[in-house]
Amino acid sequence: MKEKRDLYQDLESILYSKEQLSEAVSELGARITNDFQGKTPVMICILKGATVFFCDLIRQINLPLEIEFMAVSSYGASTKSSGEVRLVKDLDRSIHGRDVIIVEDIVDSGMTLNFLKKSLISRGAVSLRIATLLDKPARRVAPLTVDYSCFEIPDAFVVGYGLDYNEVYRNLPDIGILSPRIYAE
Repeated sequence: MKEKRDLYQDLESILYSKEQLSEAVSELGARITNDFQGKTPVMICILKGATVFFCDLIRQINLPLEIEFMAVSSYGASTKSSGEVRLVKDLDRSIHGRDVIIVEDIVDSGMTLNFLKKSLISRGAVSLRIATLLDKPARRVAPLTVDYSCFEIPDAFVVGYGLDYNEVYRNLPDIGILSPRIYAE
């Protein structure tokens, strides 16, 4: 059995509180509602990290919409992207002729979203936008424009609110900077 510990002890600091997250997600939902008036977008949640953000965001959008899920892998158990993107779970239906919004937890190197964007456009999406909780432009290596972002963050390894390290910390209601002593072990 694993030891019981307070997950907050593994953080260097809290970057965003649950109150700050709630306010930012509400504002983003209002922007998307305004931008997609008269349309029924397909919101694609990128599993697993974006699930908490995705669920909160879609409840803030006052439009008819449809949801889909995709899973991709580029990290494994590392703190840095491997640069190789693998499609783990694909969409369940066609997006041909649809307005699509990819919802991601964090945009880092941009490799994963660059791969997804090309793939989804080739499937006939009429428009494609990217919404992310966190944008980390300092790490960008792929040419990518983020259309909607709640926060721009420094180059630090963050966890909480769906973001993990080795499948742990997703359940924290805040976003914090993970202490390097945790992933250096």
